[in-house]
Amino acid sequence: MNKAELIDAIASEANLTKADAKKALDAFIGATTNALKKGDRVALVGFGSFSVSKREARKGRNPQSGKEITIPAKKVVKFKAGAELADMVK
Repeated sequence: MNKAELIDAIASEANLTKADAKKALDAFIGATTNALKKGDRVALVGFGSFSVSKREARKGRNPQSGKEITIPAKKVVKFKAGAELADMVK
C-alpha cells in the first residue's frame, strides 16, 4: 500500500474527504517525525511504538572490491509492533 492508497483507505474508514484524510496523515507523519528528531518515543497502544536507536560504527566489506571499510555510527528509527497488531497479522 502506498501513500495515496492509504489516504483513500483512511478517507473511506473515517468517512472523510480525501483532502481531510491527507491532512490528517501528513499531520501524523509530521508530529511523529518531530518527536523522533527530539529523541522521544511514539507509542500507539495496541499498534506499536516508534523509537530512535544509535547504531555503533562497525567494519564492513565493499562487495565489489572486497576491501574492508568502516561504516560510521548513525541513528536509526525502529518500529516494534504491539501485541494486538502482532496477533492480527498471525
